Amino acid sequence: MNEDHTSRIRRTAARRAAAGALLAAVAVLGPGLGAGVPWWLVLALAVPAAALAGWAGSRIGRQGAIRDNELDPGEQVLGTYAVRPPYTEHTPPSPHDGPQYHLRVTTRGVQMWERAALLWKHPWPEVRVIADGQRLRIHHQGQEAGTMLLEHPGAAQAVHLIAQRHGVV
Repeated sequence: MNEDHTSRIRRTAARRAAAGALLAAVAVLGPGLGAGVPWWLVLALAVPAAALAGWAGSRIGRQGAIRDNELDPGEQVLGTYAVRPPYTEHTPPSPHDGPQYHLRVTTRGVQMWERAALLWKHPWPEVRVIADGQRLRIHHQGQEAGTMLLEHPGAAQAVHLIAQRHGVV
């Protein structure tokens, strides 16, 4: 990763941290001061809330910037879908981490992510997508790249429709 990518990741993480901290502080300060709670008590609650939200925002911003660095020039993200862990013995993610696995659908293909690690990436012409209820099966060059259970109802059908628009059956 070159220095430009690293600085872009840092800037994105810093912006997301600042936004998260600001929103958390406003969410605590506004109602607290409006309700007549002493300012020192409101401040004592706002500072840790802002710190936690800033930390979570920086982690989420860093992940997003790393994922965006994998996009080819001109490639756009059409959707990101949370995928349930493949094994039940996986512990659920912390709320500040968000879902562990994501299927990212772009104008050029599909990407499977585990937090900030790219597991695989396949272009549309090389894949076959099959939707079965909430399950989505993706085949790459005759082999199964993944069978996944998408979190939200209708997400598998949405990915299948995007694949059809790109000439994939």
